[in-house]
Amino acid sequence: MSQIVTGLASFGMSGKVFHAPLLHHHPQFRMKKIVERTKNEASLLYPNITTVKTFDELLVDNEIELVIVNTPDHTHFDLASRALEAGKHVIVEKPFTQTVEQGEALINLAYKKNLHLSVFQNRRWDNDFLTVKEVIKQGLLGRLVEFESHFDRYRNFIQPGTWKEDASTGTGTLFNLGSHMIDQALCLFGMPEALHADVRILRTNGNVDDSYDLKLYYSDVKVTLKGSYLVREAGPRYTLHGTLGSFLKYGIDPQEEALKAEKSLNDPNWGRDDESKWGLLNTEINGLHYSGKIETIPGNYLAFYDSIYKTIRHSAPLEVIAEDALNNIKLINAALISNKTKEAVIL
Repeated sequence: MSQIVTGLASFGMSGKVFHAPLLHHHPQFRMKKIVERTKNEASLLYPNITTVKTFDELLVDNEIELVIVNTPDHTHFDLASRALEAGKHVIVEKPFTQTVEQGEALINLAYKKNLHLSVFQNRRWDNDFLTVKEVIKQGLLGRLVEFESHFDRYRNFIQPGTWKEDASTGTGTLFNLGSHMIDQALCLFGMPEALHADVRILRTNGNVDDSYDLKLYYSDVKVTLKGSYLVREAGPRYTLHGTLGSFLKYGIDPQEEALKAEKSLNDPNWGRDDESKWGLLNTEINGLHYSGKIETIPGNYLAFYDSIYKTIRHSAPLEVIAEDALNNIKLINAALISNKTKEAVIL
């Protein structure tokens, strides 16, 4: 089967660190054009691509089948709509859109055009999340009763010159990091019955939210998702408790840092944890008490693009469907309402 010819709408952080290296490494994709409005960095790193100055130059290229919309959040709806209208399959960087109505409109347009629409939820393939999924799937904790996830950073300053610190663009850490965590919760447990949120600006002179505490209500499991930019000493990334035991996982998947360091995806240790970061399992298995570490399953961001290829070329089901991303936006919007009213929102 032929390679999928791809255009990248931006060469900012997500383009430079995630999409371009993954596409360059994946044998079933060929990056043809990358939009860089003011610089020319992409062609220095990838001499076989063409740098263009406008998004329209992706859309008028009949050879390009797939367009990746990885521009600032507030542009996602407009650019994804234009790409779909031009007959391109589309991947949108998370968060999908800023409103539910925008998400519904994109989904309807993709169906109308018989095109594939997905969202780059790469952290479904974090090594720690893959391990958590397997712990739950294998029933190693008995019946799961509590799940708590953290995505914390220490960034006590306001980064100058970035749209991510500008409240007028409708961004903030809930849309940024929160969309990853909500997606993982949806993968594990589906849509909750209700949601309660505490969303705050903690940094001095901050303009956008940089802390959230979400409580997702399910009939059989207690789910908490937390993130903050003012955590200098991080606790567990995941904490799971069940009727037979507990699982704790510290640290964070190494793939982002490896991509920033321009490490090779062919490294046999790609996505693997050092043994010091393996999760701690304390449980009962077949009547025997076990307490010790379990090896982390290797992470694999390339699996996202594997799914895209299989869908476009072989009509396989998408791993990340737009409807998942729409539910994500519904929960983010519910969290903002809950934070404002100080009450739980029934879904």
